[in-house]
Amino acid sequence: MFRRMPRMQVYLPDDLYRAVKERGLAASELLQEAIRVELRRRVLIEASDEYLSELLDEVGRPTPEETARAQAIARRLVRRADQAAG
Repeated sequence: MFRRMPRMQVYLPDDLYRAVKERGLAASELLQEAIRVELRRRVLIEASDEYLSELLDEVGRPTPEETARAQAIARRLVRRADQAAG
């Protein structure tokens, strides 16, 4: 039995439309994947926010000194990653 899929009309700016057509890409498939990825990203952000809130309730907010130390470590890690990437 054929199941009719709900439809949604989407408008693309001229430059995106031309790029999709020039490359012979399937716009519907690209849009479906992009929407799936974005929805997943938002679910993960919501879960992260919830986890962080629970963690703050459990252990409290970091002190300014702890925050400064964490930021310094993060900067070092980014520098190392940049150096490794060339």
